[in-house]
Amino acid sequence: MHKFILTAAMTAATALGAMNASPAARASRGDVPPAVSSADCGDSLWRQGRNAISDEDWRNAAKLFARIVDDCPKSAYVADSYYWQAFALGRRGGTDNIRDAVSLLQKEIDRYSNASSVKSGDAKSLLTRLRGSLARGGDADAAAEISARAGSSATRAAGAQARAEAGAARASNGTARRGGSSASSVPSGCKAEEDDDRVEALNALLQMGSDAALPILKKVLARRDTCSEVLRRKAVFLVSQKAGDESADILMDAAKNDPDSETREQAVFWLSQVRSDKAIPLLEQILKTSNDEGMQDKALFALSQKREDRAQAALRDYASRDGISSHLREQAIFWLGQRRSEENAQFLRQLFAKTTSDDAKDKIIFSISQQRSSGNDQFLMDQAVNTKNSMEIRKQALFWAGQTGSIDVAKLGTLYDRASEEDFKNQVIFVLSQKGKSPEAVDKLIDIAKNEKNKELRKQAIFWLSQSRDPRAAKLLMDIINR
Repeated sequence: MHKFILTAAMTAATALGAMNASPAARASRGDVPPAVSSADCGDSLWRQGRNAISDEDWRNAAKLFARIVDDCPKSAYVADSYYWQAFALGRRGGTDNIRDAVSLLQKEIDRYSNASSVKSGDAKSLLTRLRGSLARGGDADAAAEISARAGSSATRAAGAQARAEAGAARASNGTARRGGSSASSVPSGCKAEEDDDRVEALNALLQMGSDAALPILKKVLARRDTCSEVLRRKAVFLVSQKAGDESADILMDAAKNDPDSETREQAVFWLSQVRSDKAIPLLEQILKTSNDEGMQDKALFALSQKREDRAQAALRDYASRDGISSHLREQAIFWLGQRRSEENAQFLRQLFAKTTSDDAKDKIIFSISQQRSSGNDQFLMDQAVNTKNSMEIRKQALFWAGQTGSIDVAKLGTLYDRASEEDFKNQVIFVLSQKGKSPEAVDKLIDIAKNEKNKELRKQAIFWLSQSRDPRAAKLLMDIINR
């Protein structure tokens, strides 16, 4: 099903030839809109902020965009500076940074309706994602806002937001980041639309199952004139729609020999869709010898779509390799989580023990949560209580342990009673709230609401009880009101 959805999404994107990236997508490539006026007070800071985003220096980026607002209040850059400061804070992560980002976005939306990031809807989308992140961490106010917007209970909204973000990560990794736009980078002096009729005809042939389609596409891909680049990029997609070894051979030839780098990348990407294992050695070679991160990125995805053991072994080998970029390592970890196997689960648990980066650990935690392997639930609980892990990692481990549905409520209660950190106890409350149909979970939340000495934790328990349909929760709330 995942492969069908991915193919449908990429088919639509390629057929339309226009995947217009949002500001957030552009930022992931360091493509913040350029500065427009050197006479503007904020111009220099905007340029520096662009560079910081490109370098993924989120701390400095947030400071630079904040300075535009503080030092140049009349600058034309002020409105969108709120968005990019919030974007950088969100990428930095951590509860305090995310809360600050939410506040900034709300200010932008309230004060600057003409800001490009507001008019495009990206500010509101980012605001919703960040609130969802806070809700997962047990923030009652954020959960209530998400609930109101979604038209459902706060409990369901928080869980749905987590699933939506996981789905968004898969969609981002599987489509926009990997497929790209087949009609992008049109060479100067060339018109992509001149090829539209031919592409439609070739597509029609493929849909009819005509044997004539592949030989014609091979001739298209054999062209080397500059103005055929866009057509060749569309051709590799069309080839991928006809399964079999012949399609794999054509795409591999394009991946190795086409003079246009984007066409080569597209060919590697679409090797993921042909039902043939002939491409696996080429994909392994790209991972071992290529210095092009774009090619490696697409090779990782293509391997992730192969069911053969050799493909999964190649992903595991790459994820454990020294000297690769953090982004590519995290992509390999993500894709390993999408293919359930005892070998992948065991590898991810071992890799976690060797990893020092919290970003990578976060990805491993998520990937392990997607597996259904013996030992994973206990592993997640072990990381949740391990004080050597950062608080954010512990909270994520506990959250995903709760999402598996196998965590024992009694164990959660004991975990709460033994914990000393407020942040962690707050996360336990949230995980308990996700088990609202369990009488034992309601019992524990009532106990916390009545007996917890910390006022903020009592408030959290009361909030989540207000989302429960258990009559005992309603009675407790009435008792509190009538005091």
